[in-house]
Amino acid sequence: MLTEVYSADARLVWHQEKSVGDAELVVLPGGFSYGDYLRTGAMAKFSPVMDAVRGHAQKGKPVLGICNGFQILCEAGLLPGVLIRNRQLKFVCDDVRLKLETDNSPFFARAKKGSVVRMPIKHGEGNYFADADTLKRIEGEGQVAFRYVDPAGNATEAANPNGTLNNIAGIVNSGRNVLGLMPHPEHACQAVLGSEGGRIVFDSIMGSR
Repeated sequence: MLTEVYSADARLVWHQEKSVGDAELVVLPGGFSYGDYLRTGAMAKFSPVMDAVRGHAQKGKPVLGICNGFQILCEAGLLPGVLIRNRQLKFVCDDVRLKLETDNSPFFARAKKGSVVRMPIKHGEGNYFADADTLKRIEGEGQVAFRYVDPAGNATEAANPNGTLNNIAGIVNSGRNVLGLMPHPEHACQAVLGSEGGRIVFDSIMGSR
């Protein structure tokens, strides 16, 4: 997607590698990782490459985790909280509406807070959970990036597809350079895919290079 839509060079980094090279942006994609049957991302966090991902983030460079990538970032301690089984205990595949709750991040440099976009979700463990103190902190410090909302932009129970706390669909770290979200922006960046809502992320981060 980065190559075709943004004319940017992209390189696949295998999980057993110990460096991300000179990458400007590290993306942990969606899908499935080994050991997910124990808990999503619980084993993948031990992959050798994760030390390099942590180092990349600690330097203030951008890291994006999508779906399973979000789960891995939480398990690895790069983002607070954890992703657990959907409330209905079923895999959910659907288009959802998301409200951007912060523009204080390189991932949203070209976006407007309060914008409502549409992206697809495809997950069985997208139920974001955190203890009360952590939830209060990320809400208070503006670390919630996206919230599931209805067409009017309201975070209703009906708009919550998986039981996630406070309708949270994505968060950023305290340094604002690590973003994790359950929806798939890479599957919503061209009109031919049904939506360009994901460009809110990629236009910002690619434009800030």
